[in-house]
Amino acid sequence: MMKIKHEQSERHVLTITVDNEAGILAKIAGLFTARGYNIDSLTVADISENHSISRITIVTHGPPAVIDQIHAQLGRLVPVHKVVDLTEMGAHVEREMALVKVAGTGDSRVEALRLADVFRAKVVDTTTSSFVFELTGTPDKIDRFVSLMRELGLVEVGRTGVVGMMRGAEAA
Repeated sequence: MMKIKHEQSERHVLTITVDNEAGILAKIAGLFTARGYNIDSLTVADISENHSISRITIVTHGPPAVIDQIHAQLGRLVPVHKVVDLTEMGAHVEREMALVKVAGTGDSRVEALRLADVFRAKVVDTTTSSFVFELTGTPDKIDRFVSLMRELGLVEVGRTGVVGMMRGAEAA
């Protein structure tokens, strides 16, 4: 009897340094779409003084062979300068920011404020019947906070997506 080996899907954080030009994000997203790869999180920001270079951070899942293929295909795109898999490189820092709107009065309002304090969420807007919290942290931390707020009157969530950077003095 032949055994079929199923490769385990792994989460990877990729940073891609690119020329800041129209259409590059569409090219990268198209590469993922054409091959059936999923993007779990995507952020883009201008990172140069003269606005010529951007950094794209993508969180994706896949077996090691697929991640290697994504890395290679991204590296072949013309406006791409550098592709770094932070997950493969080792110790790195990841953060995401979220705005979380919670409606409630009485005990649920008090509990929402208590939990926000525990999670170090900042109140950025308030009315007599709602709060908007700003929360920064790992995606897991934000997931836990949102889950708890569901029980207390969650209305809306907006998330930035993951940004990441290698630890230490050198650039990735």
